[in-house]
Amino acid sequence: MKGVNSTDRRVVVTDEVTALDGLRDGMTVAIGGFANSGHPMSLVREVIRRRPKGLTVMGAATSGLEVDMLIAAGCVTKVISPYVGGETIVGIGPAFRRAAESGDVKIWEIDEAMYYCALNAAAQNLPFLPWRALVGTSFPEVNPDLKVFDDPIRGEPLIAVPAVAPDFALLHASVSDPYGNIQHVGSGFGDRAIARASDKVIVSVERIVSNEEIRRAPERTSISLVRNVVRAPFGAHPFSSLGHYLEDIPFLKDYVAAAERWRAKDDRDLLDEFFDTYVYGPEDHMAYLDRLGSRRLFGLNEF
Repeated sequence: MKGVNSTDRRVVVTDEVTALDGLRDGMTVAIGGFANSGHPMSLVREVIRRRPKGLTVMGAATSGLEVDMLIAAGCVTKVISPYVGGETIVGIGPAFRRAAESGDVKIWEIDEAMYYCALNAAAQNLPFLPWRALVGTSFPEVNPDLKVFDDPIRGEPLIAVPAVAPDFALLHASVSDPYGNIQHVGSGFGDRAIARASDKVIVSVERIVSNEEIRRAPERTSISLVRNVVRAPFGAHPFSSLGHYLEDIPFLKDYVAAAERWRAKDDRDLLDEFFDTYVYGPEDHMAYLDRLGSRRLFGLNEF
């Protein structure tokens, strides 16, 4: 995470609109979470409302349908991710598949290990990091940015994985204090790697707590002093938020059905209705929650 002064103790809590000031066409945006969990959907919906063009979206090491939605909304021209799908809901995101097959979106092919190489190189301010695995595979052919070179120490072939430094990192976590000290439930491993590599880090959280509560268990602090924190209860919906609620499977299936109809039949009616209802219609995150209703939200319990 670049450009953060550890002595700068200021309140960084704001809303989605203010937090995303500075987002411009053509930027690289990283989206945290993993599979069907922990994606910052209140922030993703605000990105879509702004209708940016030409974004490079770096999904999680296992991206969910949040990347698919950004593609379906016409915001994306390049995707950096080993996988975009919905686990048992859908193997491959329909909008992602359509865009990849048509060539409308460029796919920067990598595996999960190279994904972290790219982030770690940016975090260390290096142009690339070497990787041994997958030498001899077709990865450098399908992604010409991956360069095979001879290790100058041992002489063995390695793959140079270029750094990827996102302009914005959009993450979701459990809690933060007012000063941007974040605590995940679990390790938040992928989110921490994204934060270290990114210029501006914005985190939506389920709750804002006191700094004293954060300092009660400092070992749980996963990311410190982020640029902005957004208070967003149920902010990961329709995905799960560890320790808080499960994913909304019927909601995700409704999205997949609409996106699949667009992919298979070139019919966007259901997809446009979905975006009008859940993205463009609600003016903010609270209005989105009102549209879902308390019974639906509080029904997403694990036990």
